[in-house]
Amino acid sequence: MSRAVFWMVLLAGVWGVSTPHGALAQEKEGAPMPASVGDNSTVQFEYTLTVDGNVVDSSQGRGPMSYVHGRRQIVPGLERQMTGLHVGDSKEVTVDPKDAYGQVNPAAFIEIPKTQLPQGSVPEVGMVLNGRDPNGRPLQAKVSEVKETTVLLDMNHPLAGKTLHFKVKIINISPAAAPSKE
Repeated sequence: MSRAVFWMVLLAGVWGVSTPHGALAQEKEGAPMPASVGDNSTVQFEYTLTVDGNVVDSSQGRGPMSYVHGRRQIVPGLERQMTGLHVGDSKEVTVDPKDAYGQVNPAAFIEIPKTQLPQGSVPEVGMVLNGRDPNGRPLQAKVSEVKETTVLLDMNHPLAGKTLHFKVKIINISPAAAPSKE
């Protein structure tokens, strides 16, 4: 099931601490704050993600999302369109599948015997199964088809093939810490 590695977490940054709306950039350890979003700046932003007219994720109630610009911690299309924004700026961003989670990959469909499913589970089309790949990383699969003795699992990211619509607001920009050498 190592094909499950095709998917990645939508906004795989580190959740930041909420700051008041319109907070002015402050100096961090004596370094001046970046004037705008650019490489190696830590960016805190609020967002709402809409797909096919439905809100699928939002920072509302959780505080702003935090990521380091230029380190591929969020989908590339969103990161590119946030370049140059300033604290307090709001923007609506549309990201095509090729700049987000890619198109649906036919090679990411796998057929497994029903006996490999958790004991007592009754598979249904659309059911989401959680598991771990051979390296212990969490994975999700959606049941695409149920056959007599097997189940066809879709290992694509749930947002593969989808156009993403974000509403973002920049809350804070600060210099990023040096990347760890682990």
